[in-house]
Amino acid sequence: MKSAPKILIIRFSSIGDIVLTSPVPRCIKIKYPKAEIHFLTKAQYISLLAFNPYIDKLHVLDKSPASKALEMKKEGYDFVIDLHNNLRTQVFKSVLGAESRAFDKLNFEKWLVVNFKQVSVLPQVHIVDRYLNTCKSLGVSNDNEGLDFFLNPEENIDDFISQIGEGYVAWAIGAQHFTKRFPGQKIIAVCKLLQMKIVLLGGNEDKDEANQIAASLSGQVVNLCGILSIHQSAMMVKNAKLLVSNDTGLMHIGAALKKPIVSLWGNTSPEFGMTPCYGKYEVKHATFEIQNLICRPCSKIGFDACPKKHFNCMNQISIAELARTIQQFFLN
Repeated sequence: MKSAPKILIIRFSSIGDIVLTSPVPRCIKIKYPKAEIHFLTKAQYISLLAFNPYIDKLHVLDKSPASKALEMKKEGYDFVIDLHNNLRTQVFKSVLGAESRAFDKLNFEKWLVVNFKQVSVLPQVHIVDRYLNTCKSLGVSNDNEGLDFFLNPEENIDDFISQIGEGYVAWAIGAQHFTKRFPGQKIIAVCKLLQMKIVLLGGNEDKDEANQIAASLSGQVVNLCGILSIHQSAMMVKNAKLLVSNDTGLMHIGAALKKPIVSLWGNTSPEFGMTPCYGKYEVKHATFEIQNLICRPCSKIGFDACPKKHFNCMNQISIAELARTIQQFFLN
């Protein structure tokens, strides 16, 4: 590879997955300081990458993959790193015609885990290392600095902090699928055992549940779901004492910001290699999951309802133990 290669990274979605790709452009720049790195993603995720100093140019997937590849062919890429690896990226790469490597999604191994609970077939490797394996032929290696998330310098949370004060717990209550979300009634039960301010974070889709939680807790909880931008939510996490989170995008943003995290796992499993990644840094992290359930994991992504109707993967998590762990993290 020449000393100043032009490299395209592809990852279309979503928040957590894109944050998990952040070591790739950084580690490429370490190996090739003069490299020109481009990133192709969907429009709604551009803001996650807009302030990354390791990315020189962003591209939006605003048309069909074939049409977008024809448009971008003039860029003359030396190498394409496909971190999404699906039919759309295969079409894109075939039209683009540049040398490429694709991320191994381990779909068959995950199928074995979901359908036969054969967890041992999964490599004990974090997804960050699997992403970086796509650059192995370029001589790029993991610098063990963990994830990156670069905040928008034009946004702030000053007004919110002045109202809430310092010393709070950030709780990311959302997730794309129901079976990855810790139930609202259990959040209420945990908060009642805590003597601290709780700030709820999430999107518009989380507002109704967050309103119910806040209404049950007499001013202890501040509901900011649907109010903040993704960068402001990240700032609230950065300013918090710790983050409590489902398996979702804000969990990985919290890891990028080197915050202590208490993570809650429902139908998905840490065995899939997507736990908070701190690299070489020692940051407190506790994982709550119900192990040895014969129905778990029931999906590598999630469902709109528990297939077994009992939702034991979340419902059996101990309220008292979770509250004790949050309290310990808050005080240390």
